Amino acid sequence: MEITEVRISLRNDDKLKAFASMTFDDCFVVRGLKIIEGAGGFFVAMPSRKRGDGTYQDIAHPVNNHTRTKIEARILNEYAKEVGRLESGETDYSTGSEDDE
Repeated sequence: MEITEVRISLRNDDKLKAFASMTFDDCFVVRGLKIIEGAGGFFVAMPSRKRGDGTYQDIAHPVNNHTRTKIEARILNEYAKEVGRLESGETDYSTGSEDDE
């Protein structure tokens, strides 16, 4: 399975830095990934929903570490490019929701 597109929607927030969506094989899209800045650096949180008991459950997630690493590397690489465009004035922070990507 090939990652054929990644879209980044920057946020001006303390920990939540961006939302991301990714397309696999030009035919399957996963939205609602989050780029978070934690104590150990940036990481990608998979799309999730809040359950009735207050806990969160992933809606979609990789089933092995190799795939998780590949997804995270690609998203963080695209995030870095988008931050570069922001710093050069080519783009701005998004004001929409995660569904707007």
